[in-house]
Amino acid sequence: MDDLNSKPGESVDDGRGRIFPCEGCGADLTFSIGQQQLKCPYCGFEKQLHVEAESEVAEQDFLAMIDRLKNWRDEGVEQQQEGQSEIRCGSCGGNVVFQGALTSTECPYCGSPIQRDKVHDAEQRIRVDGVLPFLVERKIAQQRLKEWVESRWFAPGDFLQRGVEGKFNGVYLPFWTFDSMTFNQYSGERGERYTVQVGEGNEKRTETRVRWWPAGGSFQRFFDDVLIVATRGLPTWMLDRLEPWPLDKLQPFSQELLAGFYARTYEKELEPGFADARQRIEAEVLAEAKQRIGGDEQRVHQCHTHYQAITYKHLLLPVWLLAYRYGDRSYQVAVNAATGEVQGERPYSAVKIAIAVLLGVVAAGVLLVLLNR
Repeated sequence: MDDLNSKPGESVDDGRGRIFPCEGCGADLTFSIGQQQLKCPYCGFEKQLHVEAESEVAEQDFLAMIDRLKNWRDEGVEQQQEGQSEIRCGSCGGNVVFQGALTSTECPYCGSPIQRDKVHDAEQRIRVDGVLPFLVERKIAQQRLKEWVESRWFAPGDFLQRGVEGKFNGVYLPFWTFDSMTFNQYSGERGERYTVQVGEGNEKRTETRVRWWPAGGSFQRFFDDVLIVATRGLPTWMLDRLEPWPLDKLQPFSQELLAGFYARTYEKELEPGFADARQRIEAEVLAEAKQRIGGDEQRVHQCHTHYQAITYKHLLLPVWLLAYRYGDRSYQVAVNAATGEVQGERPYSAVKIAIAVLLGVVAAGVLLVLLNR
């Protein structure tokens, strides 16, 4: 592990926290989305990000890390960075509470950004391999949110008029990515439709039937950057729908990129993360097996997938998060802070839905009458 003195920033509270003092006025620097570097919000001083020589975002050996984690467990090394801890703020001296997986926040007394040190790059934790910096500024995220609200056709009228009120918080959330070469074998049946005339007289009609033929085969397929959410604090479906992410813009991990934003460490461990990735991979393998079987219909009796050369990356990806209330409920919205994609929860209008259903029934009835003429 690197020596503390080689890290950018300043260690506080006996090495448990880290801040980035401005060289111009002494205030704390934060990451500027527009300039993509550290900037002082008071005097405007700017500072380039510190990048270690020869640093890169590299794939890591999955099985080797699983063995290492097992050895840590056998040796009794504590893995979780959960529970509550306090760090004394280097600016005002107040105690900042870090709860659960939170690793980067701001002082509630003076607003200075502060980070837990030795978490994302700790020896007993899986280190962060890459960070995707914030690319979408807060005001752009607010505009995207406004457009998202206006496009919710089945939302209550007053919700559309009033919009969403609340403060966006910039948060780095943990993700896993997995790569693997897969070797796949499948067997099943290919169905080909044909029609026959049955019945007599007024009962005569055309029926569609299926003729089945045995089918099977094998194929290889490489899966690259299968992305899995590693936090449990937000609905997984919401974060999944923020894809795709511009992972070509990843940078090697630096605490400077986190300055001024919230950040969380992973809560879903590596092995359960790969179990989720397998579900995604095998769903795509099954879809390809059906495509290879061909025909009008497919039956897959068996589909076996063998994995080789499994690698992973531990990433921090940027999200603008906002919680708001409508009526007596709380809702959450997330904005991909690299692309501007918006996903979230919203209220529905029972009246609008009922009218839509009624119009659908009427339209279906009219169509049925026209077809029977």
